[in-house]
Amino acid sequence: MSIRFTSTARRGTVALAVAAGLALGVAGCGSGDDNKKPDTPASASKTSGSDPSAQEGQSDAPLAEVKGSNGLALDITSATRDSGGFVTVNGNLKNDADKSVVIPAALSGNETEVIRNGPSLGGATLVDSKGKKRYYVLRDTDGRPLTTTGITTIKSGDELSVFMQFPAPPSTTTEVSFELPTFSVGTIKISG
Repeated sequence: MSIRFTSTARRGTVALAVAAGLALGVAGCGSGDDNKKPDTPASASKTSGSDPSAQEGQSDAPLAEVKGSNGLALDITSATRDSGGFVTVNGNLKNDADKSVVIPAALSGNETEVIRNGPSLGGATLVDSKGKKRYYVLRDTDGRPLTTTGITTIKSGDELSVFMQFPAPPSTTTEVSFELPTFSVGTIKISG
């Protein structure tokens, strides 16, 4: 047999196996008795279930609120140290003005490589005043900032969830200043 015939036959066998698996999966999804109630109650007991997520149990109060120009505000909701050696800052960017606001280009920062990748929050920094270090938003291997990107305008009253990732300061550093161009400076506590 030729190699071409063998590879064609092998692909056909794989396709047949995948189709059979999908058919069995679909057939197994229906029980035939849609009115039957589940055997277990809908509420979870306190002894079973998964651990709460990072957002469960957090208060509604932000860690900090920083005000920007033209009615923009950023509520920083969490700053979590991850085991991978970075800190993820989450927040809500909102427009408190009575009209749509164009996001200032300054929020992307002034690094050519970051600006080339479009509008972002790449200009954000964390400042460890005790350690005398400034931490910039991380970039991937193509120079794209590890932050929310593509924000151009926010309508009046709208709110947008955003994130930024930074290199982690030493584990002894738990409080840093958050800085974003055109916004006031806020102090945040790092958890984790």
